Amino acid sequence: MTEVRAEMVANVWKVVTAEGEEVSDGATLVILESMKMEIPVLAEEPGTVTKLAVAEGDLVQEGDLIAIIE
Repeated sequence: MTEVRAEMVANVWKVVTAEGEEVSDGATLVILESMKMEIPVLAEEPGTVTKLAVAEGDLVQEGDLIAIIE
């Protein structure tokens, strides 16, 4: 199980994946927006997204849970 967490304070600009979806290592899960820059959040290992903890428009803080991959 891998917890994917936010590395900075940002807005969730776009959710690219969904719960139950199979992802490969390096796949984009969500795209964050901070200071007009788009920052992709990538899967750190292949697996299934068992929990997606954010939605488009959410504000995440550094360390907030974005997704769980099993």
